[in-house]
Amino acid sequence: MRPVKVDTSSPHTRNSPSAGGGGWSPAPEDQQPWLQLTLRDRLEVTAISTQGRWGSEHWVRRYQLLYSDTGHNWRQYRHESVLWTFTGNRDADSEIHHKLPHSIRTRFLRLVPLQGSPRGGAGLRVELYGCAYKSDVADFDGRSALLYRFNQKSMSTAKDVISLRFRSQQAEGVLVHGAGQKGDFITLELQQGKLVLQLNLDDAKLLSRGGLTSVSLGSLLDDDHWHSVLIERFNKQVNFTLDHHTQHFRTQGQEDTLELDYEISFGGIPLPGKPGTFLKENFHGCLENLYCNGVNVIDQAKRRKPQIFSGNVTFQCSETQPVAVTFHSSDSFLILPINLGMETFSLRLQIRTWNAESLIFHATLDQELQPLILCLHLNDGQLLLALHGCGTDSIVQVINDGQWHSVGLDIKDQQIFLSVDRQRPVSADIELITSLIVTWKHIVSHFCVIQGCPESLNGTGCESCSPMGFQGCMRLIFVNNHPVDLLQVQQGMLGNYNQLDFDVCSIQDRCTPSFCEHGGQCYQSWSQLYCNCSGTGYTGATCHNPIYRQSCEAYWKTGRPSGTYSIDVDGSGPLEPTLVNCSMTVDRAWTVVSHNQTQLIKVRGSTLQSPYTWTLNYTLPLNHLRNLVTTSDHCQQEVVYHCRRSRLFDNWDGTPLSWWVDRDGEKRTYWGGFLPGVQQCSCSLEGNCMDMNYFCLLSYKDHLPMKEIFIGDTNRTDSEAAFQIGLLLCHGDRYLWNSASFYQGPLYFHIPSLQSDLSVDISFYFKTSSSSGVFLENKGQQDFIRLELSSPSSVTFIFDVGDGPINLTLMSPEPLNDRQWHYVQVDRNVKEALLQVDNLTPQIYGAPHEGHVHLQLSTTLFLGGTASRQRGFQGCLRALTLNGLSLDLEERAKTTPGVSVGCPGHCNSDSVCLNQGRCVEERNSYACDCSHSAHTGPHCRTAVSAAFESSSSVTFNFEERSSRGRSESSKPSPARTEVRRTRDRITFGFMTRHAPAVLLLAQTHTQRYMAILLAKNGSLHIKYHLDQGRGSDMFSPKCSNLANEQLHWIHLNREGLDVSVQVGYFLSIVSNATSQHSAHIFCVAEADFLDPEITRAGFIGCLTSVQYNEAAPLKDALLNHRSSRVRVSGRLSESSCGTHSTPNVFSTTHSLPDQAGKGNRAKEPLKEAAHNESALIGGEAAPVVERDRSEVTLKLT
Repeated sequence: MRPVKVDTSSPHTRNSPSAGGGGWSPAPEDQQPWLQLTLRDRLEVTAISTQGRWGSEHWVRRYQLLYSDTGHNWRQYRHESVLWTFTGNRDADSEIHHKLPHSIRTRFLRLVPLQGSPRGGAGLRVELYGCAYKSDVADFDGRSALLYRFNQKSMSTAKDVISLRFRSQQAEGVLVHGAGQKGDFITLELQQGKLVLQLNLDDAKLLSRGGLTSVSLGSLLDDDHWHSVLIERFNKQVNFTLDHHTQHFRTQGQEDTLELDYEISFGGIPLPGKPGTFLKENFHGCLENLYCNGVNVIDQAKRRKPQIFSGNVTFQCSETQPVAVTFHSSDSFLILPINLGMETFSLRLQIRTWNAESLIFHATLDQELQPLILCLHLNDGQLLLALHGCGTDSIVQVINDGQWHSVGLDIKDQQIFLSVDRQRPVSADIELITSLIVTWKHIVSHFCVIQGCPESLNGTGCESCSPMGFQGCMRLIFVNNHPVDLLQVQQGMLGNYNQLDFDVCSIQDRCTPSFCEHGGQCYQSWSQLYCNCSGTGYTGATCHNPIYRQSCEAYWKTGRPSGTYSIDVDGSGPLEPTLVNCSMTVDRAWTVVSHNQTQLIKVRGSTLQSPYTWTLNYTLPLNHLRNLVTTSDHCQQEVVYHCRRSRLFDNWDGTPLSWWVDRDGEKRTYWGGFLPGVQQCSCSLEGNCMDMNYFCLLSYKDHLPMKEIFIGDTNRTDSEAAFQIGLLLCHGDRYLWNSASFYQGPLYFHIPSLQSDLSVDISFYFKTSSSSGVFLENKGQQDFIRLELSSPSSVTFIFDVGDGPINLTLMSPEPLNDRQWHYVQVDRNVKEALLQVDNLTPQIYGAPHEGHVHLQLSTTLFLGGTASRQRGFQGCLRALTLNGLSLDLEERAKTTPGVSVGCPGHCNSDSVCLNQGRCVEERNSYACDCSHSAHTGPHCRTAVSAAFESSSSVTFNFEERSSRGRSESSKPSPARTEVRRTRDRITFGFMTRHAPAVLLLAQTHTQRYMAILLAKNGSLHIKYHLDQGRGSDMFSPKCSNLANEQLHWIHLNREGLDVSVQVGYFLSIVSNATSQHSAHIFCVAEADFLDPEITRAGFIGCLTSVQYNEAAPLKDALLNHRSSRVRVSGRLSESSCGTHSTPNVFSTTHSLPDQAGKGNRAKEPLKEAAHNESALIGGEAAPVVERDRSEVTLKLT
């Protein structure tokens, strides 16, 4: 590579041997050093090498790169959207070489040291590797275009390839357009900073049939940086690539050729009104290396070829670029000197941000009577102007959408004007403010502060404005119509600043592409993305975790009655939740799936050549049915067949005359009671059929459900058949007790690598007597995951996605190698990682904001050990699930030497422990541990219920099952203190005829609470107060009068910020319940702070099966009188509570609004409070003594 010119951030640097050694090092006083390399022409840089400064103790241990074509408007080097940090040197002489993950084409390169030598500071020698880069460039001014004219009148193509690179400061503009008279067209354009490709191959008359295809890629593309585009079309298949992201799609409609007339234009549409144009704005910016089906369009234009018409196009890219500044921290600020000793004042600037709350500008105006503080800030994404001490506000449009917005503030003629973009200014009369007596020419301010109110500026008046600092970009700042030179600010020649990045706008769109799964809606702040999971049926940081259980069997084990339930048959997999009927019996739960015809159907006149056909349409999609049948222990479908002179098969040659088709479309000729291959019903073979009636029960579940039936022998005299297809019935969970035993040394299963790029979840049960062992391990080239029993009482989850190993360890207060079953769950996504063991408090690691997100695994997953055959697990594993997919351990154990099918012990598929009861192995049998269940009895089946009077109350203090844990990382994680995805589960039944009433109240020592109430009309209300600065909020599920002396069930689950409330079958989801102070909705104020409505309402009736996480407070109050955790006041008596009656059931879905500001999605969720709770169920609220952070107080009155 040719010699380069070197520029630095320091006016005085050491860069020659005569100064003490060869190389560069910044001046000691330079707090933000950088080394800039000027490459003269544009080059393609592919690698970089560094050494320390020769003969010194100066070197750079970590650094980042920025690059630019103009020496301004720098771009940070990123790979896969991650700000890339290069590892530097550990001494002055060793050479560290890095091949760039992707090359960069640039004229200027800036190296920014992040960490220098601990002894001597930063210093380096640098060498670049690459090659010359030649390109053809065209500049468009918004009124120009390049027209590529065809040799013939029209052109019809089955294959097209268009490639180009572009850069622009404008968010709107057409880059490519071509159209035909029949309605075909192709348009590539910028829309709000996104690149949109519109393609229609059909006649314009057919557009109403859906022939138009529109696909968008990217975001924030008006950054004046180069972006590469490639469009490849073959018939209806299209590959659309922007930079390194490709989207594959098929065009809609019927045609597969693109017919264009006369020409295709680039950079704009010279003649508005063509089909598909809709008067779009032309492109303003530069195009480079523009190829259309192999033709170099710009080169042809430069050589003035007749096929190319270039109107007002120049062939050199203009380099006029405004200097931007990035406020990357809430503590960032910029102070500029101003003089308000005049009759007018004006401020102009452009801003770009995602944050909904922030201070943009403030100035303290000194006047004779009192200081006047002028504030310009964002509130809920709206721009507000406030004169504190005078009290006037102006509100305009929402501008926290990541786009550039122009903001103007003018004070003149006793009026204040505020404007945004091209909107009409909003004005306020100063004369109406009585406290402002003097005219503006007597008001003087010596400085203004753009953004922020750090502690160093306390006393300037900014504390009376918005407390949230601005995070975003600013440019084109004018004060009193004078431009502010931001480079002079950077050099210390003008004003003052803190934590600013000059000549760069580092805003990121964290929602393009979206990391929210299952249809969750992505929104973001400056540094974080969030997912709104409302209405998806999923929860968690990225909507990955299912809310609903996977089967009726799972609902049955929690004591649910028969009814309609939503199930998620593949857990976190791609299949959406769906409704099924669950029929609960004493010993099992049946999943019932209906179809479009369950009545008897009579058939006449059918033949083998023209059989009667009936197609079954089920209430579940086919993929759901297949998954349901596969995961069930047993499935069956009844077929009732009546016939007269009609045969199932030909008696002479065995040819089937009637048959059915299975779920995979395969023809089946066997009937109920026998395996495939037997063309009769079992009663026919056994000789016990009733006269002319055949009753068949299909139970070979690999072929169920029946998809179609064909009847083909009813065309003879008096011949007739009638059939009736029953419902699909399934029960059991095939994989819950599917287990394997590892007992003979370091053995393992080979399983295909996890599909875990952006998210992974793993769950299983284990039991062992060993003190340690690796459960599973999966590796890539650098990334890996490992899950192990690291000690007799701890489980460790270790993973690395490129930021260094992360270690989550959860330590149980009780041994885990006690030969009892223990549950393990791990989740990892782009936001966080979680480790859960049994019901202990999970360990959670928050991913860094600028960290790697892709977990790239490529080798075999080893289950029960590692590839090195060390530290293998010895014991039993069961119910292993990977990303919602259950693995058949027993089938794999059959072919693995040293691993046996099943697991010794009495806790197996025949053991029944319900309602959170835990199966405990005993010498000759098993027992159900009901200590953490709200039920009693041998199988935890008997509900504990109590009758309450108006004066009854129970106060219950309980400690959660605490766990010790640690989270270790090789690098600091700024997200570790963010919201923790803790969990709460509350279940109870009630019966009353009195309303209003308190059903449950959860509270803490701070002024926060959550209450489940019955209103005067008997409807259910969820009332909560999460923010001390706001009043209480309420959510009302859509349900009828519940004070009707019938038993109703409440199931309330919370996971992180997502809450679901189920009344019977009707589910309500509360998603992203954020608060300024707490996201823990069960943290409630003490009784002194409660609403009068809550303190007055009592409960008279019956409560049953009260479960709060692992605690059963009502059960302890009735059956454990000696417990120091229980205090009972008034009369409390056991009652059946109508538990044998069938409860009424219904459900709904809701999202808690943002407690801090009208539910704006761009706000960051805040940290949850400590898990220090109290709860009242039924009756008057009374003061509750504050407990330790690990305790919860539950009050039943």
